[in-house]
Amino acid sequence: MRVGIGYDSHRFASGRPLVLGGVTIAHPSGLAGHSDADAVAHAVTDAILGAAGLGDIGTHFPPDDQRWKNADSIDLLERAVACLAESNYQVVNVDVTVLCEEPRLAPHIPAMCERLAGAIGIAPRHVSVKGKTNEQLGWVGRGEGIAALAVALVSTIEG
Repeated sequence: MRVGIGYDSHRFASGRPLVLGGVTIAHPSGLAGHSDADAVAHAVTDAILGAAGLGDIGTHFPPDDQRWKNADSIDLLERAVACLAESNYQVVNVDVTVLCEEPRLAPHIPAMCERLAGAIGIAPRHVSVKGKTNEQLGWVGRGEGIAALAVALVSTIEG
């Protein structure tokens, strides 16, 4: 068994949809980034790649590579899971904390768990997503963007 930690953050940007954990959420602003800027999926991708010692999301999907412009981050997560399998690892579980003042995430968490679990190839009960405010402290607390932290447990594939 191996554990990896992932982190990602993006500032809000107008004119883009807000995508978190593969779910589009109604909000006046999306997140700025080269791909769809899904901070949740990016943090999970970094956590699973890190657990297997396979680098990070930027190593596999460089932001200066036009192939990944406006990419669906759930697709990137699926590709990272394929890299894990090639290295004889599988994801056991994932836990994510999303830091934002808005939007309220509770209504979207079941859908996020479903989307992430589907991309990873595990049961939704093995994916946890929690929303937390930053109590109006710092850039997240001022509502300038969203950050996400993720931890993933991976194990070697038997047989």
